[in-house]
Amino acid sequence: MSAPSGASPRTAPGRFAWAVPPQAWRTPLVWLAFILAHAWVAHVGLVVWDWTLGDLGMYRWWAYMAFIDGHWPVLDYEWVYPAGAIVPMLVAGFAGLADGGQYPLAWLALVSVLDAVAVALLLRRPHGRVAALWFVAFIALLGPAGLGRLDGLVAPLTVVALLVALSRPRLSAALLTAGAWIKVAPGAAVLPLVLAVRRPVRDVVVPALAVCLVVVGTVVARGGGANLLSFVTAQRQRDLQIESILGTPFMVAGIWSTQVVRAYDDQIFTFEISAPGARAVADAATPALLVAVLAVTVLLWRVRRRAGEQFWTDTAVRADFVVRGAFALTLVLLVINKVGSPQFVAWLAPATAVALALGLPRWGVSAWGVLAVAGATQLAYPWMYDNIVDGVPGPTFLLAGRNLAVVALLVVAVRQLVRRPAPAEDAGADEGASAAGEGPAADASGAVRREPGQQVGPGAAVVDRGVG
Repeated sequence: MSAPSGASPRTAPGRFAWAVPPQAWRTPLVWLAFILAHAWVAHVGLVVWDWTLGDLGMYRWWAYMAFIDGHWPVLDYEWVYPAGAIVPMLVAGFAGLADGGQYPLAWLALVSVLDAVAVALLLRRPHGRVAALWFVAFIALLGPAGLGRLDGLVAPLTVVALLVALSRPRLSAALLTAGAWIKVAPGAAVLPLVLAVRRPVRDVVVPALAVCLVVVGTVVARGGGANLLSFVTAQRQRDLQIESILGTPFMVAGIWSTQVVRAYDDQIFTFEISAPGARAVADAATPALLVAVLAVTVLLWRVRRRAGEQFWTDTAVRADFVVRGAFALTLVLLVINKVGSPQFVAWLAPATAVALALGLPRWGVSAWGVLAVAGATQLAYPWMYDNIVDGVPGPTFLLAGRNLAVVALLVVAVRQLVRRPAPAEDAGADEGASAAGEGPAADASGAVRREPGQQVGPGAAVVDRGVG
């Protein structure tokens, strides 16, 4: 059947037109999905698999020791987390620190509020509903490992930071640095941000250093200088975690080999691998990670240099550079890491959600891939975790497939970084920016579109390509 006169095939009513909600309902439906997703994840974590929120028991204990006993992590003893991580733990503690009290609910509420802020800001972008629905789906698919950890808390902070990366780079740098002092991963986005502004020292380095000075100065003034970097040194003696990507060959081999042992470490509360060669891989992981981060940073510098003046005159190019650069570096942190906790997958959500919100091209594979990784992660933890610990083939192969998918996402991210945007994509990006009312608007550095060597305002209005 042909489309009615004056209607294009894309806008003509189809057999499933009844399933498309009216325009006025769409944003409220996003918020309904948001509430249902968070309620479901909270139910799984609090009722179905209550042990999945075990980390919150440790958060509560650290907050109790600080509040009640005056025995502060980092200040008084070495800690596995950066110094800033105690802040959200203390905030949740205001709801009560008694064992068996309301601390888990307070934590879940805190993370949900931050998620709501991120979703509200995503909805203000040209393709915000697609991005917000994707973000909500990701939260539901990842499950309690996302909401019940520090990683789920810094994810919405990173969303906000990436949304304002081009329009307010100083605010973005400060938010990313603050997030890195809670959990290291947000700091990965600082590197592409440094390369994407004309005045990197003023707009990125100085705000980042200011946040660092506040944190470091506070810790040193309170006598904790010796423990400031204990979150780094505490990782040196760790073996490969069973969920880690580097541990995948050993986990698969362990289906048949008795030389592979999955043992629980009651000092760090996780299962690790003991096998011939596993210790050597674990020892090589940290230097290999540093080399990989340096290599991707050099790649980013080369990509920016190759783009020439187009980099400074095309919003889509710069926005994609920052977001995809952050995505690639985050994937490096996941792939070359002897720790592979399921909550680390939460690191992948911010860049993907922001890319969708800005309508950046060529993000379809990554967006669907991250959702698949999140779903597989929840299946592995908590639903099949006991079987994985026992080396049952099916669940072990599920974990291995999830890990291979993360490696594939890294390959795609690097490939898309080095691929020059097609002329049609460039033109579409410019048209998208104009259609959204950005036009020749100045950004934080006073640059104007189409003038050589200058920038464009907030990298929010680019070509509409949805998730594909």
